[in-house]
Amino acid sequence: MKLEPFIHDVPDFPKPGVVFKDITPLLANPDAFREALDGLATQARQLRAETIVAIESRGFLFGAPLARILGLPFIPVRKPGKLPRTSLREEYALEYGTDALEMHADAIHPGARCLIVDDVLATGGTAAAVATLVRRAGGTPVGTLFLIELTFLGGAKKLGDVPVRSLLRY
Repeated sequence: MKLEPFIHDVPDFPKPGVVFKDITPLLANPDAFREALDGLATQARQLRAETIVAIESRGFLFGAPLARILGLPFIPVRKPGKLPRTSLREEYALEYGTDALEMHADAIHPGARCLIVDDVLATGGTAAAVATLVRRAGGTPVGTLFLIELTFLGGAKKLGDVPVRSLLRY
């Protein structure tokens, strides 16, 4: 099944000049969603992931069911102040300013092969910050996995030697 028809372009969202890739039609179609998850699971198996680390919030839509399908632990990475226990924090640069992400300090066992999952790879700053968090927690980022990669933004370069896999590339 082709997934492209289930990704809708929304011009000028969230600001003029941006073409937003809307994944909600894919999520609303059980067959397309299953196809996407099956494709992601195939990629995760190839990378021999032991832990799924997903990025708030749309990464959870793919990371949690992927962890369930593969029988792997699911580790959420959240915006600051959302986690109840001691957390590691990583700040990263945005186009204008900075943002931060957090993960429980004890979430990953030492040496765990972690796969970072999100919906879209754009500039790569968020995924690179999560790769840093994984390393700080003692894990090894064995890859990143996305439904969509916006190749023209060059986000894969920010991830250095961490492999980038995606089902759809624009």
